[in-house]
Amino acid sequence: MFKELIGKYDKLPAHLTVYSGAGGEDAKDWADMVFRMYFRYAQKRGWKTFITHDREMEISGDFAYGVLKKEAGVHRLVRISPFSAKKLRHTSFVLVEVVPILPDVEHKQLLIPDKDLRIDTFRSSGPGGQNVNKLETAVRITHLPTGVVSACQTERSQLQNKEKAMALLKSKLLNLMVQNQKNELSDLRVKVKPEWGSQIRSYVLHPYKLVKDHRNGVESSQPDKVLDGDLDKFVEAELQL
Repeated sequence: MFKELIGKYDKLPAHLTVYSGAGGEDAKDWADMVFRMYFRYAQKRGWKTFITHDREMEISGDFAYGVLKKEAGVHRLVRISPFSAKKLRHTSFVLVEVVPILPDVEHKQLLIPDKDLRIDTFRSSGPGGQNVNKLETAVRITHLPTGVVSACQTERSQLQNKEKAMALLKSKLLNLMVQNQKNELSDLRVKVKPEWGSQIRSYVLHPYKLVKDHRNGVESSQPDKVLDGDLDKFVEAELQL
C-alpha cells in the first residue's frame, strides 16, 4: 500500500513528458521505451491516458499526480545499441517531467500578458483523422520570460489544441511558482530548462540485467517486466520515504 498522500496537488491528474538526451537514435528510442513504460503502468493501475503530443500524455485516476510525482528525474539505460553495426554498448539518458493538471478555477487566477506568449502552429504528426499532415491544427505555446513550453496536437481543431496547450502551460507555470515559492508570475525571472541532475534510476540490459533505483536501493533483475510497466515496488518504495 502507498503511504497517505497529503500534498496539495496529490489527488489531481498528471501530465507526464519524456525528454530524450543527447545520443541520436539511441536516445530517441530510449525515450519511446520510457514513455511506453509509463503508459503501460497507467493502464495496469486502471488510469485513463490521453496522449497530447510526442512523448507527452495526460494521466487521470486516483492520486495520479501524487503517485507519479517522484518518478520525475533522469533515467539511464545501458545496452548493446540496436543502431550500432559493431554492436557496441551504449548509454542513453532521458528526463521525465511530471506536472499536476490544475483545475480551471486556478487557471483563471493566472493572467498571462499576450506579449509574454509566442504561439506557433504546425501540422499534426500522429493519429488524428483527416486533418493530420494537411492543416496546421497543432499548437505550441512558449512563455517567453521563462521559456516554459506546452503543446497539443490531438484535438481536431486548432482552437481546441490551443485551449489544451494553454491549460497545460498554466499548470506548468503554477507548479513552477509553487516550487520556487513565488506568489506572482512576474517574479519568475530566470529561464527554465529541463533539470538534468543526478539520475534516479538505471536500467542495465548488458552485460547483466538489472534495474536499480539510486535513491532507495530497490532493484529488479527483470528489466523487461519493469519496462512493460511493472513499477509498483519502485514507486511504492519512494512514496514510503
